[in-house]
Amino acid sequence: MKVRVINYGCIITDILLPDRDGNVADINLGFDSIKGYEDGHPYFGAVVGRVANRIYGGKFELDGQEYSLNVNKPPNHLHGGVKGFDKVVWESSVADDKLVLKYTSPDGEEGYPGELTATVNYKLTDANQLVINYSARTTKPTPVNMTNHAYFNLGGQGSPDVKDHVLTIKADKYTPLNEHTIPTGEIADVEGTVYDVRTPTRLGDRMKDVNGGLGFDINFCVEQTGNLNSVAKLQHQPSGREIEVFTTEPGLQCYTGCNMKTMTGKGGATYRQFGAVCLETQHYPNSVNQENFPSTILRPGEEYQHLTVYQFSTQ
Repeated sequence: MKVRVINYGCIITDILLPDRDGNVADINLGFDSIKGYEDGHPYFGAVVGRVANRIYGGKFELDGQEYSLNVNKPPNHLHGGVKGFDKVVWESSVADDKLVLKYTSPDGEEGYPGELTATVNYKLTDANQLVINYSARTTKPTPVNMTNHAYFNLGGQGSPDVKDHVLTIKADKYTPLNEHTIPTGEIADVEGTVYDVRTPTRLGDRMKDVNGGLGFDINFCVEQTGNLNSVAKLQHQPSGREIEVFTTEPGLQCYTGCNMKTMTGKGGATYRQFGAVCLETQHYPNSVNQENFPSTILRPGEEYQHLTVYQFSTQ
């Protein structure tokens, strides 16, 4: 197994994984050169922040003061804004068996308060685990919610779609959305809904019933123990490749690429709608405006910590 990362946006550019017969394929969507990433893309492989996912209206109130963020996905602020963490160059170094990437976000960047010093560590273990450890400190109270936005296709990047993938998410609840793709504030049971994927579910059989046939783009409420929990598994029976997701975070955004435009990726591969699955570990979307959601507020003297492990295997 091999993973490649660049320090522009902390982007994972390649994940090379054998199938059950030993044939190696790249299961991660991306580009062959830096130009593809600089020209605009749907966050392929990138670390997004300061706050991943959506903040309604690009506004929030904190300690009696209202803040306005850049609205880059009207009417919402999405994945850190116009120039989020995915579009900056991080300082990089190697410490023992880890790749260490650091970025200092200035006070007021994209509208966020406080100077935030963020660190992301990548480690690939001999057990084929990609370990991602996020941490951050701030000079003023500010929301923080980082994640990685890798696009997985276990058949190999450029395979037509992910309808032959089988998904399991260990979540009894999810956060329903309003017409602006913002959580309503309700934490609802998956029981009896199209979002019940607690048992292995073939995506092609379920996506046609979700969101008018557009598939998944929803936050699941996974176990909130604060420990590293197994929360999801993605399987591809034709190749035998699997990913199991472990995280300390309370949420998991599952996105099946409904908004992907047709484009050319690595090796001339054509990417299309439904060409990948994203499994983004996170706090719930718009948490900063929902008092009943787990808090995303980081204060001076505290440290933001988020650990996610993608366990790769072949069955």
